[in-house]
Amino acid sequence: MYFFEVALIGSSVPILTYSYKEKIDIARVVRVPLKNSIKEAIVLVSVEKPSFTTEDILEIKDLVYSKEHLEIANFIKNYYFSSLGEAIALFYPTNLDSNYLDSKEYSNLPILTNIQENAFKEIEKEKLSLLFGVTGSGKTEIYIKLIAKALNNGGAAIVLMPEIALTPQITKRVEDYFGSLVVSWHSKLTKKRREDILKRVYSGEIRVVIGARSALFLPLINLNIIIVDEEHDDSYKAFSRPRYNAKDLAIYMGKKLDIKVVLGSATPLVSSFKKYKVVRLKKPYKEASKEFRFISGEDIDFTILKEIENRIKKDEQALIFVPTRANFKYLVCTSCGQAHKCPYCSIGMSIHRKKRILQCHYCMYADKIATVCQICGSGSLASQRVGTSEVVELISKEIKDARVEQFDKDTITTANKLNKALLRVKEGESNIIVGTQMLSKGHDYPEITLSVITGLDYTAAMGDYRSKERTLSLMHQIAGRSGRSKDALILIQTSQPGFFNPYLKDYEDFLVEELEFREGMYPPYMALARVLISNRDYQKAYDITNKIEKQLRVYKEIEIVGAGTAPIERIANKWRFNILIRSKSKVFLVKILHSIFGIRDVEIDMDPVDFS
Repeated sequence: MYFFEVALIGSSVPILTYSYKEKIDIARVVRVPLKNSIKEAIVLVSVEKPSFTTEDILEIKDLVYSKEHLEIANFIKNYYFSSLGEAIALFYPTNLDSNYLDSKEYSNLPILTNIQENAFKEIEKEKLSLLFGVTGSGKTEIYIKLIAKALNNGGAAIVLMPEIALTPQITKRVEDYFGSLVVSWHSKLTKKRREDILKRVYSGEIRVVIGARSALFLPLINLNIIIVDEEHDDSYKAFSRPRYNAKDLAIYMGKKLDIKVVLGSATPLVSSFKKYKVVRLKKPYKEASKEFRFISGEDIDFTILKEIENRIKKDEQALIFVPTRANFKYLVCTSCGQAHKCPYCSIGMSIHRKKRILQCHYCMYADKIATVCQICGSGSLASQRVGTSEVVELISKEIKDARVEQFDKDTITTANKLNKALLRVKEGESNIIVGTQMLSKGHDYPEITLSVITGLDYTAAMGDYRSKERTLSLMHQIAGRSGRSKDALILIQTSQPGFFNPYLKDYEDFLVEELEFREGMYPPYMALARVLISNRDYQKAYDITNKIEKQLRVYKEIEIVGAGTAPIERIANKWRFNILIRSKSKVFLVKILHSIFGIRDVEIDMDPVDFS
């Protein structure tokens, strides 16, 4: 009889020991009994016969994880504070019958301009580079040429996008060159579709995968390059355990697998700009002039409506960015000033008029729309901060020929709905697009000649060190959706034009200035971690926070930036506390945090992007 330590795939339980009558290879997938259920597990190591009684492994499957994927999963476990079972569950095992790929020559490729060709040659020299190109500068054409080179070498490619909303458009463009070798991968795929894609990955039929975070973990044969588009986007960060960042993990995998990694963005992260080889594309592929104009107010007023109407008369398209989905963000009492809050979270509930409900966007609790204040009983309730649905209703009412498309998580709920909405915009069936941050990401429509950007003052006022970066990035990204082939107007609704004005021409001006501000305090100069404590009992959460803070304060190599209640102090009926820590040494910070990892009600978030 042989004995093996295994990790249960997707589970946080510790490593377990099982027996089997034959030897089993390391990293093989097996099925094991656990209490009254059967679980899939990965074999980690062969061990001596233990002193306790073991159960037998039930089945050995024809699936195995690669040595490299197991090593990367161990890195995820240690760096992002999870169990090995949770980390390995991110990856898809390889079929034992996987094929090797043949090289194939691709010559019918996009013709690059001299500027693009020079950028391509620079990228070719580096294992890791940041393609910093203004919106519309032709980054996708460079990606296509890089993919072709990987395929010509008998390799495969992964292209990461921050959200599934971006995958249809770029998938279509890449398919035009590489046909059935290309597939789109994301969380909205059906189980059947997912299984079909995996079979074709195992057989080598699929060699280019375009998708959101999870695409990074597919077992492509001879992976040659990883491209991370819109590398600045916070959607690459996972908000449940393991709290990995797909962009950072792509860079780590590139080093581990010795393959090329290319990051791309019109508004790269300050940290990326500092740390990686920068390749610039300063001019758009088709140059058109853009006029920036600052306007006051908080609503969609006469000035905005008039400019939208002008575009429609010219048979052009307009885009309106609103930071909030639903109708109005909050229901506020004009007598006592309190917002109508979720009973389980310390956050205001949003109005969804079509559903006739108030809904919390954190725990999803829903209730009928209130008519009296829950604090003082007054019937004087008003809506504050306009949302996408309200803007759609207003424009449809005020502009006769408006054909409005709504882009947010309330309306774009499936991949099919997304594809249909994008097609309506492309075909000109819709002439006005209203949406949230989904709009800022990579869409390319030549007829958009007006961008209206509202709510940026709210983003700028958020209380963390990256609020300025997020706000200016958002402004540049949304402005970049218009003026792709025709002159465009960008209306920025703000009470502080001086905040935006210095950075309108070149985002690099902001990056250089921001690096000076962060030195000695924040990334990329310091490593940052967030310890999140949550419990239904306020006192228990408070006591755990105090205990951990005292435990951490003994280390001189780290600095506690702050400790106390989280900005949103209650979610899903749990009280929440934060401890924010920084250190010059990332290695030392991780080592210290492992001394508290495993404490009940405590989550550790390395390199956090959200501080609420």
